[in-house]
Amino acid sequence: MNKLIIRRIVATATAAAFAAGVAIGGGATPSTAATETPVTGGTLQYFTHSEQFPALDPANMYTGRDIAFFGAYIHRTLVQYRPVAGAAGSSLVPDLATNTGVPSNKAKTWTYTLRKGITWEDGSAITCADIKYGWSRAFATDVFTEGPAYALAWLDIPEGAYAGPYKKTGQDLFDKAIVCSGDTITFKLKRSVPDFNYFLTYPTTGPIKASADTGDKYDLKPLSSGPYKIQKYSINDELVMVRNDKWNKSSDPIRTPYPDKITVTFGLNEDVRDQIVLDDSKPNAISLDALQPANNIKFFSDPANADRRMNNYDPYTSYLAANVSKGHLDCLLVRKAIFFAFDTQALINLSGGVVYYGEPGDSPVKPVLGMDYAPTTGNIHDPNYKIDGNPEYAKTLLAQAKKSCPTAYNRATNKSQGVIYYRADTAGNKKAAVLVEAALAKAGIVVNTVYKPAGTYNANLTAYKKQTDILSGGWGADWANASTVIPELWGEGCCNYTQNKTTNEYKGFIRNVNKALVELDREKQAKMWHSLAQFGMDQYWYIRTVFGKSQQTWGSKIGGIYYWEPQGSFGFGQIYVKK
Repeated sequence: MNKLIIRRIVATATAAAFAAGVAIGGGATPSTAATETPVTGGTLQYFTHSEQFPALDPANMYTGRDIAFFGAYIHRTLVQYRPVAGAAGSSLVPDLATNTGVPSNKAKTWTYTLRKGITWEDGSAITCADIKYGWSRAFATDVFTEGPAYALAWLDIPEGAYAGPYKKTGQDLFDKAIVCSGDTITFKLKRSVPDFNYFLTYPTTGPIKASADTGDKYDLKPLSSGPYKIQKYSINDELVMVRNDKWNKSSDPIRTPYPDKITVTFGLNEDVRDQIVLDDSKPNAISLDALQPANNIKFFSDPANADRRMNNYDPYTSYLAANVSKGHLDCLLVRKAIFFAFDTQALINLSGGVVYYGEPGDSPVKPVLGMDYAPTTGNIHDPNYKIDGNPEYAKTLLAQAKKSCPTAYNRATNKSQGVIYYRADTAGNKKAAVLVEAALAKAGIVVNTVYKPAGTYNANLTAYKKQTDILSGGWGADWANASTVIPELWGEGCCNYTQNKTTNEYKGFIRNVNKALVELDREKQAKMWHSLAQFGMDQYWYIRTVFGKSQQTWGSKIGGIYYWEPQGSFGFGQIYVKK
């Protein structure tokens, strides 16, 4: 992995699996795309245990795999990453626009010009007004809750003054912040954002045709601007995409659609799903999930499967977010006790070793971010940390907690109550939960694991964060700056599930976050991120983190496979079915 590693929320089963020590996602090898002659035609199949995708609506789409998947097939944006393997895949290229953006006014103003001949699946032209309308939907925060929040933070609109296209409150302010003039669109920002064009790769920044917008129901069948269109989407059944006959290759220099049809089968029993991979019974199909731990080890240990697998460090840091609000884990000592009691070695063993698991992390910022990463003190670097758990030390922390925060202590140790831990409902998570519960029980901590449907796990994180004490998830930088990690996960961004805003420590923390966000000296800014990461880890707002590895598998008649670094996934757009 190297720079420009992406992505925010990990795909649903992935997020849960990471915290369990069973990683799925991407890798850096192999890349077969450059040595094969692609074949056009046939049906490309995907399959998954999840009952649906977390989101098809661009406004709510915020998982790397899904951005890569739907960006290859139905959603276009002004700018995109180059669809190639290796470091070159982290460079930007124009998509709906003719260039990657023209900044001015110290990068507070960005201008783009649309290509000629770009169309929707109904044959109508994609216009500047469609791009602008697409941006407006991010402000309808009562409808769309899971997408990135950069539009709200950056556009030159007072906070809370615009309520989106459905209520139209503050519409005049929005109209001043995004201006259309023919095929030219101009974005006016509150502050300098030198890397603004990287955000333009996100589906939420792409076009939406106002007359086709059905609000929260748009998720069921979004209008396509890409080479495929949705023929059928039935939750817990299947998604079917067929060629979009209104798409024109001359207007799209990025995508090279090979299959005639693409299907996704949902809701497979996990044993059935794994057996498809092990037996290669669907050679024209790709699994969107990780194999269960034992099957994963079996498959990756067999040299005969070398051409049907990838295993590499992925872009993501998995984490356990603590709900630090009153009545939950509002005691630092209890949070620390949970951390030190954790048996990470058992989870590593469950995964088949570090070759599949990755390694314990010390921050939400992963080392792939270069200058923005620095080792923190404490956590895994504390002398009391043991990779197989230190329940005796955890007990000393709980003894202190019993005196200083008895309510939180009682919640964590009382058998009739215990620590509530939300997980996605997968077989791997259930096996891991047994290990987690047993390890924490040695310190006297009671864990009550609650399983939630895997397909909608990410879509419900905003609600879950208020209900549970611990929430498992995963995150990767949106681009090569910790500004896309620390503010998003611990500050005012989209995905702060810690409830830390209720704490006394938050006021000073967010003040320093806001200072770092506007610091244009990158070396100075990086040091600010180091300090903020240390502060957050000292609070154990994340009880633990893991720098994950991931495995992916596919059938023997699948060609064009490569790992797309910026999205942390397959490069879906170049996959084809061999004859």
